[in-house]
Amino acid sequence: VSGVELILGKLFNEIGFNQIKEPLFRHLVLSRICYPGSKLKTVEYLIRDHQLFYEIDAVYRYLDKVNSKYKGLLQDISYQHTLRLFDGQISVVFYDVTTLYFEASDEDDLRRIGFSKDGKNQNPQIVLGLLVSTQGYPLAFEMFEGNKFEGQTMLPVIEKFKARYNLQQIVIIADAGLLSHENIEALCGLRYKFILGARIKNEPKSLQQQLLSYTWSNGQTHTINKEDGVRLIVSYSEVRAYNDNKDREMGLRRLEKSVQRGKLTKKHINNRGYNKYLQLNGEVAVSIDYEKINQDKKWDGLKGYITNTEMAPTDVIDNYKQLWHIEKAFRISKTDLRIRPIYHRLAHRIQAHLIIAFCSYKLYK
Repeated sequence: VSGVELILGKLFNEIGFNQIKEPLFRHLVLSRICYPGSKLKTVEYLIRDHQLFYEIDAVYRYLDKVNSKYKGLLQDISYQHTLRLFDGQISVVFYDVTTLYFEASDEDDLRRIGFSKDGKNQNPQIVLGLLVSTQGYPLAFEMFEGNKFEGQTMLPVIEKFKARYNLQQIVIIADAGLLSHENIEALCGLRYKFILGARIKNEPKSLQQQLLSYTWSNGQTHTINKEDGVRLIVSYSEVRAYNDNKDREMGLRRLEKSVQRGKLTKKHINNRGYNKYLQLNGEVAVSIDYEKINQDKKWDGLKGYITNTEMAPTDVIDNYKQLWHIEKAFRISKTDLRIRPIYHRLAHRIQAHLIIAFCSYKLYK
């Protein structure tokens, strides 16, 4: 118990979160790391391990205060601390989204059924957009309706962040899920620099043929200039080629077993995962399209990046690779900090829960 305060408490103060004077805020943030769970479980933990007595209703009322008074201040504290870590300059930011589900079955204006990244498609959820710095320090977050398309979440978060801190120029890095013609047009129109994962198989046929005509060697890149100063950079990696082939073979084995057992029907024919290799023969028979698999093999090891920066191809790729930090942030939040499932129902309580989790992740990081 004393170790929690000696170590985490010291870091809590170093970041500056002790500007919030109420002791309950400190307990909620530290408990989210040491004993994550529902607010009821947190109250039990504080009584049992720390001899701190809080009524659950008092905790809920305090969450309302955190949401109404402290979200902006806590983001500012976190931002200023991160700024000090990077000698007063943040020029590159990383954006991604995830989904957080609720155990309740009822939908409302915020908690909606949508595409779940946790495989909980039957549960209402929210979409969480997170912005982090180099090395994965959290900068800002926003929550959206559970059925909102992830590509529409990026610009509102970044615009709000840029305006709040009066930033002149930042490079935005995001994966292919955020890539859309509308997003690229908007980013260019607002004069943002960006690096986005590219979907090279969606490029025009002539460009696809051009890419497949090259003889690729490990680490090699090719650059293709597009309109408005945008470049498509494509790289080849032997390790990626090995993993692409290995993953496809594993997925194919699972598909073949399901086909043999007769478990697949017309409803399974979609573009999710390796189901894209399925085809319908006649009215009822489902089989695997091996020609499609052979076509896919040609792309093993290739990855594309869309950018309007002046960076060298190797710098573009090195910066993009840092997206794993934000993926790790989501993984830590969902496992170590257990921010889902969410048990709150009211939007302002859900937001307060995310604020506590944001501060806990900052402290964890």
